[in-house]
Amino acid sequence: MSAPVRPSPDELRDLFLFAELDEDQLGWVVENSDVVEVPAGEDIVVEGEPARCFHVLLSGTITMSRLISGDVVETGRTEQRGVYFGAVQFYLEDETARDYAMTVRAVTDSVVLALPATEFAKVFARWFPMAVHLLEGMLLGLRRGNALVSERERLLALGKLSAGLTHELNNPAAAAGRAADTLRDKVAGMRAKLAMIADGKIAGDQLKKLVMAQDEFVKKVRNAPSLSAIEASDREDELGDWLDDHGIAGSWDLAPVFVAGGLGVEDLDALHTATNETTLEGAIRWLAYTVETESLLREILDATTRISNLVLAAKQYSQMDRAPHRFIDVHEGLDATLVMFGRKLGEESGIGIAKDYDRTLPLVPAYPAELNQVWTNIIDNAIDAMDGAGTLTVRTSRVEDCVLIEIGDTGPGIPPEVRQRIFEPFFTTKPVGRGTGLGLDVSYRVIVTRHHGDLRVQSEPGDTRFQVLLPITEEP
Repeated sequence: MSAPVRPSPDELRDLFLFAELDEDQLGWVVENSDVVEVPAGEDIVVEGEPARCFHVLLSGTITMSRLISGDVVETGRTEQRGVYFGAVQFYLEDETARDYAMTVRAVTDSVVLALPATEFAKVFARWFPMAVHLLEGMLLGLRRGNALVSERERLLALGKLSAGLTHELNNPAAAAGRAADTLRDKVAGMRAKLAMIADGKIAGDQLKKLVMAQDEFVKKVRNAPSLSAIEASDREDELGDWLDDHGIAGSWDLAPVFVAGGLGVEDLDALHTATNETTLEGAIRWLAYTVETESLLREILDATTRISNLVLAAKQYSQMDRAPHRFIDVHEGLDATLVMFGRKLGEESGIGIAKDYDRTLPLVPAYPAELNQVWTNIIDNAIDAMDGAGTLTVRTSRVEDCVLIEIGDTGPGIPPEVRQRIFEPFFTTKPVGRGTGLGLDVSYRVIVTRHHGDLRVQSEPGDTRFQVLLPITEEP
């Protein structure tokens, strides 16, 4: 930069910022400011450096930019005389005003006015005490309001997920309860049949073979294959014919039990050789109880395992008992969030899930609970956009020094005029009362400010993708 010079009072009077100052105020600005010539391509202020000066553009063209995930992203370009930048919140005694919020560079040879921020803040508060109080109050109120609404947004999302989780837990819990109740009756019936078999009508060697057959039946039940409706019906007919041929009453009731347990005609033939005609029916019914009890036990085990997995996912989602910041596998949080949306995703909801994970990705430094809030906001919006029909795609990959998480939907897409504003606070296309307009604003701040990453969106009808970039290395 060339040696600074003082501005003239007439030059300052031409600028809208200083047009209404009195002579003393204007004199102070003249005495304490510098006119600085900046060559094209040189930075005037640099993002993150201490905010020492309040600048006003006198001539030339400048660009404003921010560093996002290692990339310089231009946020504005202007040649308007009088535009101000740099320490624009010099009048606030606040941590957010201590550093430059963006980098400003001269595109052409430019001339700027530079005012020392600390000294300007003191006289500004003396010149306009009421304005300073109003500005401070407005900004403080806005921040508090944003914080309250953001918290409300998080609570609303948590409420939705809690309702879904309650529904998901209720299904396996109810199934386990029904199975346990039925199991009680079956065990009682099996004890009665065992008493009939053991009343002396069956020889010891036959009873031994019967117990061995019971063990074989149990093994088959535990590994019973899944059958189509047609396959199951054909096998039931075969077993029903066998039971009728051997004089066993109620074949229509017994055959489905054995088929569901993975048993066939050959198994009943083996049982027949272990007994005689007198004890065959009792043995058949006793082993039917065995198959049913084992099937019920398997149902209870499946239900309790499902409950356990849901609780584990909820714990992973909420990050209970976890450090707030640590190195994480992003797939854990994504899967936990998808589980929490179980009621809205899957065949019953009409929305399918497609996962394309790169399991070789490294761990990333993150605030996992906050990232889960981001996944919640994006997935919830995607589900709403598809309106009960479509596919949600979750994909991960590596892009240079970042992990890329892409969440896509097959909804109608986001119009260009809306896409430009979706990250603005309080902007929403949802009806009044259904959206706060802070979900994506919160997500953007979590990714960009807290994690030094980037959040982007690409959209066309049938293909909308939100892309999150998270740095692999931890910044100091």
